[in-house]
Amino acid sequence: MIMVDHETDRHEDARRTLAEKVWSEHVVVEGGLDEDGQRNPDLIYIDLHLVHEVTSPQAFDGLRLADRPVRRPDLTIATEDHNVPTIDIDKPIADPVSRTQVDTLRKNCEEFGIRLYPMGDLDQGIVHVVGPQLGLTQPGTTVVCGDSHTSTHGAFGALAMGIGTSEVEHVLATQTLSLKRFKTMAITVNGELPHGVTSKDLILAVIAEIGTGGGQGHVLEYRGSAIEKLSMEARMTICNMSIEAGARAGMIAPDQITYDYLRGRPHAPRGEEWDTAVAHWESLRTDPGAEFDREVVIDAADLAPFVTWGTNPGQGLPLSASVPDPEQITDESEAIAAARALEYMDLQPGTPLREIGIDTVFVGSCTNGRIEDLRTVADILRGRSVADGMRMLIVPGSMRVRAQAESEGLGDVFVAAGAEWRQAGCSMCLGMNPDQLAPGERCASTSNRNFEGRQGKGGRTHLVSPAVAAATAVTGRLAAPADLN
Repeated sequence: MIMVDHETDRHEDARRTLAEKVWSEHVVVEGGLDEDGQRNPDLIYIDLHLVHEVTSPQAFDGLRLADRPVRRPDLTIATEDHNVPTIDIDKPIADPVSRTQVDTLRKNCEEFGIRLYPMGDLDQGIVHVVGPQLGLTQPGTTVVCGDSHTSTHGAFGALAMGIGTSEVEHVLATQTLSLKRFKTMAITVNGELPHGVTSKDLILAVIAEIGTGGGQGHVLEYRGSAIEKLSMEARMTICNMSIEAGARAGMIAPDQITYDYLRGRPHAPRGEEWDTAVAHWESLRTDPGAEFDREVVIDAADLAPFVTWGTNPGQGLPLSASVPDPEQITDESEAIAAARALEYMDLQPGTPLREIGIDTVFVGSCTNGRIEDLRTVADILRGRSVADGMRMLIVPGSMRVRAQAESEGLGDVFVAAGAEWRQAGCSMCLGMNPDQLAPGERCASTSNRNFEGRQGKGGRTHLVSPAVAAATAVTGRLAAPADLN
């Protein structure tokens, strides 16, 4: 991996990066310079605002107190995802806090005229799965949501960011957002990914290399021949986890793969409007010679199935490695963090990662809950069984994903193998619904975060790809599909 830092001022150069192009097309008012010569925030127009039950209640209360309407309800879409159960969805939500949050979202959407996809609706699901599958997420747009993994939508060449509750209120009221300009970082991945290596392994390797703060203040653009060969769903996985490297957003330039994915979706342009849109989307590429503030170059051939051993997404290693020894880590702060992580994870230095036993496997989330992910898992589970004592939850990212999986017979494969096949929702990605780990329980998870208590108080999380998750479910320990041969 090669890293290069640049100090040049690219903003005075006519050659622009993808992110700079999208930004400039959405500036309503330039912030200019303050008295110290520092750039003030620009006022940016927002094309799509996604809403869910967790971060929106206070924002709607603010509108109500100010007697303000939602400025563009037609550009605002809501879905129920974080708090919803993934079984018995036809019954009242048992947890009173979750029930209150979902009920509040329903009341707010009705009052302010916002389209809501409730539990059981064909278009309900995780907000970052719903937007793309409906064709709402499009190249060159600005997308925001009160959720950090909004970076997912950058896979389409959109500038997509998570925002806070006060910013949610501002967008609801004005359809604009005050934002400081960002730095840019190119992550170029060239070559062929080795057999068995996926986009999840790639992004975990990137985060492990640059660190959880390596992208701070930057928009990451993923490029290179290896990225160009990825499907849209694989690209979404990569952009989804940009935030885990501290980045503001992640982006991939749109191309024919993007257009083929979007064509015919409910909210995608049609007819002459489609041709006009594609003509514009073709311009959304970084100009030759445009400079980034920082560059990272990766040889795809060097990558391998990856797994985290610690308590942040940057504490990861190839599956073939062993648990690191904090005493061998030269950076003092990293050594202290590693020691604490190993204590929480109850792991001993030197333990081969493949020898770590797993209690629960979770397949799902906005990172890896799409149909391609489920197909990968089904291919590995077909004709095999989940290990004795293993609990495996498979949760589709949306009800449309579930319906497609059912039509392809994937649900039957999961059930026959001994897995639990659930309804759509964020599920065990985070401990805000009934799908949680017990204290001390160890999980191989296709989600995006492994912080202490993320999947339940005292739960221990190893982030993995869907392929590693499926192989782990069969063996009862961290494993890759190649280990099943």
